Amino acid sequence: MIDLYTSSTPNGQKVSILLEELDVPYVVHPIDLGTFEQKSPEYLRINPNGRIPAIVDDGFAVFESGAILIYLAEKHGRFLPADARRRSEVIQWLMFQMAGIGPMQGQANVFHRYFPEKLPAVIDRYQNEVRRLYGVLEARLATRPYLCDEYSIADIACWTWVYHHGWAGVSLDGLPHVQEWLDRINTRPAVDRGMCVPGGQRTDVSELLSTGKQIITQ
Repeated sequence: MIDLYTSSTPNGQKVSILLEELDVPYVVHPIDLGTFEQKSPEYLRINPNGRIPAIVDDGFAVFESGAILIYLAEKHGRFLPADARRRSEVIQWLMFQMAGIGPMQGQANVFHRYFPEKLPAVIDRYQNEVRRLYGVLEARLATRPYLCDEYSIADIACWTWVYHHGWAGVSLDGLPHVQEWLDRINTRPAVDRGMCVPGGQRTDVSELLSTGKQIITQ
């Protein structure tokens, strides 16, 4: 049985979606980021970096969302090809999210939503970089339904961040292939179930924007 320590963020949603896609049993342990539960001594024994998500699989702890996706995909033989070149292609696009979209959109979230002082130049810098990265996805998806030969952990990783584009103040206007890809993955039942973890109910970004509710996407 896998123990999943998570919260409703793009990085957390990556792992719950993959677990649902794999149809493996797991127990959810919600982590309250608002009370800094992720910094507790108990949790730091699982993830020394004090972030979510993390899993414990039969006593073996794995942290960092990308590493968790690779571990689970390898263990269950799905969503990550065995062929060396096809496998590398998937991992390249996974790293594109981990090193590019995630950090840049995370900063866009912070300065657009949370930072007490509005710094237009800083906001523009991160929003423009996120938009540029989305443009890379647009070019890739212009000739294929998914980022690689078939639906993979690369799609899951990128999708959870692009899905929350509105929270970062980034538009998808002029990116029709990204929008189609976003919609295509959104119809998958496992994605819908994974997006409801840990709270049991899915809240769309449009609802968050209309209510002004704050979310943390780091």
